Amino acid sequence: MTSTLDESTKEKMRSVSVDLNNDASLIIDIPDALCERDKVKFTVHTKTTLSSFQKPEFSVPRQHEDFIWLHDTLVETEDYAGLIIPPAPPKPDFESPREKMHKLGEGEATMTKEEYAKMKQELEAEYLAVFKKTVQVHEIFLQRLSSHPILSKDRNFQIFLEYDQDLSVRRKNAKEMFGGFFKNMVKSADEVLISGIKEVDDFFEQEKTFLLDYYGKIKDSTAKAEKMTRTHKNIADDYIHISSTLSSISSDDTTASKKHLEKLSDLFEKLRKVEGRVASDQELKLTELLRYYMRDIQAAKDLLYRRARALVDYENSNKALDKARLKSKDIPQAEEHQQQCLQKFDKLSESGKKELTSFKGRRVVAFRKNLIEMAELEIKHAKNNVTLLQGCIELLKNN
Repeated sequence: MTSTLDESTKEKMRSVSVDLNNDASLIIDIPDALCERDKVKFTVHTKTTLSSFQKPEFSVPRQHEDFIWLHDTLVETEDYAGLIIPPAPPKPDFESPREKMHKLGEGEATMTKEEYAKMKQELEAEYLAVFKKTVQVHEIFLQRLSSHPILSKDRNFQIFLEYDQDLSVRRKNAKEMFGGFFKNMVKSADEVLISGIKEVDDFFEQEKTFLLDYYGKIKDSTAKAEKMTRTHKNIADDYIHISSTLSSISSDDTTASKKHLEKLSDLFEKLRKVEGRVASDQELKLTELLRYYMRDIQAAKDLLYRRARALVDYENSNKALDKARLKSKDIPQAEEHQQQCLQKFDKLSESGKKELTSFKGRRVVAFRKNLIEMAELEIKHAKNNVTLLQGCIELLKNN
């Protein structure tokens, strides 16, 4: 199955994305994308007035692995240890709608042509929704970088945006993937050890407590939002079967109730479309927002971990300096190392406060925007449902 973005889809995507391009000197979007099996080729479009770029406007082709490469280079850059690195976009996953389409094909013989056509239409819409979300999260990642005063000037970011050839970023091999897994295990164990270190700044102690609690609540809310969205999708699927059954009964009916059955069949078909839109809007406006902030909160927690690691290194350097003084050996080296650790810790603390304060403001704006838009859409869909039901009642009364 292959997908591309048409004009109406692009416009809908813009309406659901949180606008992060506050600086007109560097504007980035993904106006087009092509999906072939598990690969998505994105067209990354940039408009800029910055002199560091060779042209004021350009577009380059990029794949998911290129985005991961860019994210990893930022995380591994020591100078950015005090920053919240925007979370990497998740890998495109079309397996679920593809598997449903396969099962639908196997069960075609047990359905009427009308029922099969409607189910297929629903699955195609679901596939397109997954495709739109995939493009959206990759676009938001780039917009987060472009709106950041430091990360937007990163040399690798500029190469990603401007270099018009294939970046030739290869996937990690098994050894590298195992190395990354082992690194995460070490980090998890390290976090347990670091958690016992006494915090020296109340601001960071409060932020750590808040983020741990908030992450749990966002995770729980995400699971419930996903369940709610699935329920609406299931209702839409049930309406297909009800509409098809009523239509089948009406075709065999020769009594006066034939027209009533036809009108009811038509009503459930229209209700199915509204319910499908409800599910789609809830997915884009709420569920995706919650998923994104699960990843973003983790990025903020990673910043706290790097700062805590620097605090441990500073305290260890103090102990090493005390030992050097007791032994009257290698004191200058120990003093220099202690000063380096202190400077690093102070730098991470200073930038960390700014980043976490900005994170709080950005989060409030994003949730407020999406929740208002979702509420407006819920009202719109509810009114459509009422209009359809009232219209059907009037038709049935008149007949």
